[in-house]
Order: sequence, then structure tokens, then C-alpha cells
Amino acid sequence: MREWPRERISRGVFCNRILKGYVSVSEAETRMLLIRHGHNAYLTDRRMAGWIPGVHLDAQGQTQVAALGQRLASTAIAAVYSSPLERTVETAEAVAAPHHLPVVPVEEIGETHCGEWTGQSIEALRQTDAWRQVQRYPSGSRFPGGESVTEMQARMIAALDGLRAAHEGQTIAVVSHSDPIKVALAHYIGLHLDLFHRLIIHPASITELIFTATGPRLLRCNDYAHLPAEMGAA
Repeated sequence: MREWPRERISRGVFCNRILKGYVSVSEAETRMLLIRHGHNAYLTDRRMAGWIPGVHLDAQGQTQVAALGQRLASTAIAAVYSSPLERTVETAEAVAAPHHLPVVPVEEIGETHCGEWTGQSIEALRQTDAWRQVQRYPSGSRFPGGESVTEMQARMIAALDGLRAAHEGQTIAVVSHSDPIKVALAHYIGLHLDLFHRLIIHPASITELIFTATGPRLLRCNDYAHLPAEMGAA
């Protein structure tokens, strides 16, 4: 608990601000590990998996998440949350196992609801005006038949804020997907949503945020040092 020297506190509005900002403010730091799931066949085929059921980690993904679990085995993780899709749950299980923790599914941190693009070839979609709009103007775009990018960001932030509020002063792992992680990260670091595509989140990578009384801080982004070199750019 930080105590501000009383002799430096003056009267009036400034005094109230100091009291609210410094005196009796907990310094407990909440850490959030945002983790992308491991590799799967849809990444190899360059297709939009979306919410298709039954998309599991492939052999490469299993190797990635085993290394991820070892990397985080000595980190004091209090809880592990996951998108309910198989590829994320399997990744979360590798993180949770060394800590003997259950994996708690949270639908709101799931993959983008990409509507008509589900299962489609990314190369084919690149040729469409709708794809170009999502890339250039995400804040004003909606996936055809699916959710808007702003809706995706809103549900992610609401869910993550709720999870961190439930674990003040602890470290939690949250396993999700590339774009949901990127839009959440954009929010917390003050990056405009239209620029979120500039962020890169590799499979089985770790992005770490710390939340304090003065706001969120980015400690690391897209950390995949635990992966073999040939798997890091998948």
C-alpha cells in the first residue's frame, strides 16, 4: 500500500485528487497472459476456421503447446480461461496441467464470428471488396453475415475486464485467437482499431499485460521464444 506524505497534501480539489490517486490505493498488480492457440490444419490450408467445430491441434500444434506448457510451468498462474473451441481448449490444457488447474471455457473470448467467410480460402477472400474493407477500415466493417470488428472488440474487453477484476493481484492465462487478441491488445495500449492489423500474434505465443491503479501496461507481445525456430513463423 503506497502512502503519500501528508505534509505534501494541500486543501481543496487538489487534495481530493491526491487522496484518490495516491493515498489508500492498492499496488496489487494483475497480470494477464493472452495466449493464441497452437497450429492446426486450417492454418496450413489458409482457410477461415471461425467457429467450425472439431478443429483440433495438428502434430505441429501439439508440439508447440507442449513447449508452451513447459515455458509457463514455473509461472504462478491462478486460473486458466479459454475460448470454448477445441484448438484453444487443447492449448489451455497444456498450460493448466503443470498447475493442476481446470480450464474454464468463456464463450465471449472465442473466435471471430466471420459469418459467410467461415471455411473459405483466405486467398480467394483477398480478391473481394469486403476483405479489403475489413483490412483498411476495421472500425467500420462487418464480416458478411457475422459480427462487426467493433462488436468483437467490445465482447473481448468486457470479458477480459471481468476476468481480471475477479483475480486482482494474481496472474491469469487467457487462451484465445489471433484477431480477438489483437483487438483487445489495441484497446489496452491505446492503438486505434483501424491499425490493429499491424499487430502480429503467432500460434502458441504469449502476450502479457499488467494492470495497476494507473492503467494497463504491455510487458511483452507475441513472445514465442519457447518454440523451435522453424515453428515460430507459422
